[in-house]
Amino acid sequence: VQLQASGGGLAQAGGSLRLSCAASGRGFSTYYMGWFRQAPGKEREFVSIIRSSGSTDYADSVKGRFTISRDNAKNMVYLHMNSLEPEDTAVYYCAASRGIGNHDARDYDYWGQGTQVTVSS
Repeated sequence: VQLQASGGGLAQAGGSLRLSCAASGRGFSTYYMGWFRQAPGKEREFVSIIRSSGSTDYADSVKGRFTISRDNAKNMVYLHMNSLEPEDTAVYYCAASRGIGNHDARDYDYWGQGTQVTVSS
């Protein structure tokens, strides 16, 4: 599976962005798809996951502001980010897990290249 993240950019605090992750390869619908982010000088952290069942989970820091979704017909995963805060500034990565991934980045088998999100105050 190859992943290509896009949609990052510059936003003002309180604004919105939508990240997209295009997946190539077979069996996309069976993968758990996650979003992680890494800010300068910090470790990569979990943001959200959508499982093959469609169930979702979010980091507490983004709960209520971010929404993850997937379109299995298009092999796409999205992260809708609302009410952005300067603390959301980071490189965002999409990742795919063959069914055991959750919040731990070590459980993910495939990673996209990352897309930069910068939120100004």
